[in-house]
Amino acid sequence: MLIEFSVNNFLSFKNKVTLSMEKGNGDENIDNIISTNNVDLLKVAAIYGANASGKSNLIKAFTFAILFIRNSNNNTVGMRLPIINSFMFDEFTMGSPSEFEFDFISNNIRYKYAFSADATKVYTESLDAYYTQKPTNIFTRTNSNEYTFPKAEESKLKSIESKNTENKLFLATATNWNYEKTKDAYLWFVNCIDTFNSFDSISKEVLIDYSNNGELKMFTLNMLKEFDIFIKDLKVSYEEKEMDTNMANMIIPQAAKAVGTPMVSNVKIELIHEVVDKNNNTFNIGMGLESESEGTRILFFLAPFLKYAFENNRVIVIDELEKSLHPAIVEYIVKMFNNKKVNKSNSQLIFTTHATNLLNLELFRRDQIWFTEKNPKTAASDLYPLDSFSVRKDENIQKGYINGRYGAIPFIRDIDLWLEDN
Repeated sequence: MLIEFSVNNFLSFKNKVTLSMEKGNGDENIDNIISTNNVDLLKVAAIYGANASGKSNLIKAFTFAILFIRNSNNNTVGMRLPIINSFMFDEFTMGSPSEFEFDFISNNIRYKYAFSADATKVYTESLDAYYTQKPTNIFTRTNSNEYTFPKAEESKLKSIESKNTENKLFLATATNWNYEKTKDAYLWFVNCIDTFNSFDSISKEVLIDYSNNGELKMFTLNMLKEFDIFIKDLKVSYEEKEMDTNMANMIIPQAAKAVGTPMVSNVKIELIHEVVDKNNNTFNIGMGLESESEGTRILFFLAPFLKYAFENNRVIVIDELEKSLHPAIVEYIVKMFNNKKVNKSNSQLIFTTHATNLLNLELFRRDQIWFTEKNPKTAASDLYPLDSFSVRKDENIQKGYINGRYGAIPFIRDIDLWLEDN
C-alpha cells in the first residue's frame, strides 16, 4: 500500500510536492480508511485541477519512476535513461536531477525508497526499512557511485556494488543478484502498483487472459450489465506467429539474434449483443471491440485491473478516469474501492479528474480530494489537499470548487479579447 509519493524538479513540478494517502484528522466516512501497520491509509484519492495545471504530470512522475525501477536492469553502459525532464523555466533546476520518493508497505514491512536522476545517470538513492518503529538503512548511494552499507552486510553488498552502473538503480541490481533485504521493496514496484495514461496501450497478455479465465469474463460481463451496457457474451481468440525478421532486427536486434525471431500475438475480441427483431425473435450479433464505443472499450480494458485489485492488494493510478465514461460510472468505481465488501484486499485508487459531480462529502473524506494549480508567473505546479482549507463536514464542496474557493480552476478571460475592433 502507498503511504506517500513525492516528486521534485520534474516537468511542471519545480519544488517538492507530496501526495499523501495517510488519513487526516477527520472522523467521517470510516469505511474509506485502511488501518494497517500502525498507520491509517485512504483507499481513494481524487486529483482536480485546470487543464495544464499539472495533474497529468503527476501521473507521468509516477509512471516514469515505476517503469525506471522495473526496467533498470535492462540498461546497458552509456544508455540514456527513459524520458526524464526537469523543470525547464529555471536555470538552476534545468541543470539539476529530478527526485522521486515512495513511502509504502510491502509484505507488512514499511519502506522508504528515494532516488534522483537525470537523463544520463542516477545521483542519489536510498532504501530504509521499518522492522520496528525506527528506520533501518538498507543502503545509501551518493555522488552516483558512492555507497554506504550496514557493517553486517557490507561485504555482501560490496560485491553487488561492483555489478551496478551509474545509469542503473541499485535497488534493482541488488534484487537481481538475490539480495533478500531489497526483494520485497523491489517486487512492490513490479507487482503492486500500476499507472495508466491510456487504456489503449493495455498489453495483449491482459486481453488474452479473457480467453482462459472464466471468472474474469464473468466479472467483466456483470460489470458491463451493472452499467446498463447489455452485452451477453464475449469471445477472445488469438494466434501466435513469428514477427517479421526485418522488423524484429530493427526493434530488438540483440534479442532476435540470441533467441531467434520473436513471436507476436494477434488478438481478436468480439462482444456478443442480444437483440430482438420486430417479430420478437431473439438473436445474437457479434461486434469487434474496435466497433464499440470508446466508453465500452475503456471499461473492457479496465475490468481486469479492477478484478485483480479487489483480489490482490494493489495501487491503481489513472489519468482522467472519467474519459469517455458517464459520471455515474466513475462514481460507481470510486464506491467499489471504498466498499470493504467489494475491495476485500484494501487496494487503493488514485486518479485525476474534471468530474465535479464527484465532489461531495458523502462519497469522499476531505483528505481524499487534492488539487493541482500552476503559478502563472513561474509556470510551476503545486499540489495541495482539500483539508488544507477550513471545510465543514456539511459543506457543498462542488459549489465551493466551481466558485474558485479552493483554486485549481481555469481563469476564463473576457470573450471580448477575441473580438476584432470595429
